[in-house]
Amino acid sequence: MVGMASTRQAYGKMLVELGREYKDIVVLGGDLNKSTVTTLFAQEFPDRFFDFGPAEQNIVSAAAGFASSGKIPFVSTFAVFGTGRPYDQLRVSVAQPHLNVKLVLTHAGILTGEDGMSAQSIEDMALMCALPGFTVIAPADAVETDHAVRAAVEQEGPFYIRLYRPATPLVHVGDRCSFSVGKAELLRDGEDVTIVACGSMVGSALEAADLLRSENISTRVLNMHTLTPIDREALEKAALETGAVVTAEEHYIRGGLGSLVAQELALSHPVPMEMVALRTYAESGKSELLLEKYGLTSVHVAKAVRQVLVRKG
Repeated sequence: MVGMASTRQAYGKMLVELGREYKDIVVLGGDLNKSTVTTLFAQEFPDRFFDFGPAEQNIVSAAAGFASSGKIPFVSTFAVFGTGRPYDQLRVSVAQPHLNVKLVLTHAGILTGEDGMSAQSIEDMALMCALPGFTVIAPADAVETDHAVRAAVEQEGPFYIRLYRPATPLVHVGDRCSFSVGKAELLRDGEDVTIVACGSMVGSALEAADLLRSENISTRVLNMHTLTPIDREALEKAALETGAVVTAEEHYIRGGLGSLVAQELALSHPVPMEMVALRTYAESGKSELLLEKYGLTSVHVAKAVRQVLVRKG
């Protein structure tokens, strides 16, 4: 890793860049525009920016109307508000008619830290992956965020992109990012076990692979940035060639990355699996302390690898 950068800052800047290229982009906010960094878009394109206040159901309904009229609406608020409160509108008004609405939400997971349990979105990926036709992306870092947001504009249909409050480690150097929707990124090759990670846990997966190297454990690391549609081919190949899989996500254990990977492999090539994920709601606290307490660090990922290798035999 080569430093830290903010995914939400990257989003705000990329949105302005795309706004200059695509005149049909409009942005809808919910009274949290400074925090989502969409104020940058509002400053440059005030006639294409709409603040609805804390009324998420209205925001999504209006976005559906914009999309029905040929616009490319971006909806941005906190992940906990943008997935939970307007879920019926997302289901009926966006997913079912398969409208071109882009949901880019920040402050996901327990990295939200001191905002506390009620603001920590740990169920959002499960909710959005349950909506047929939605593309769900959890970028590994700010560099990949740029690629994901651009891909959302270039590809028709509803998107959910999951971003964070604090700066997170940079997994990619410069612009060297082989991002493609629905295609996992091989970050490290290995023969003994595969770690499949998404979002903020990709950096931890790479650190775990480094720790395990000293134990002569050869670890493959897959950045599964796209949860739906998931890269079945990469998963089958990893299961066949390494024989064991560990998933790592900053999300509740049910319905997220681990569940999706287990479902795919159960149908094609079952192997021993371990899952590094949240098993309960967290609490208010500094993000690094919460990650340690709730088992979401490179040390915990490495421990899961050792456990799955025992089961692999």
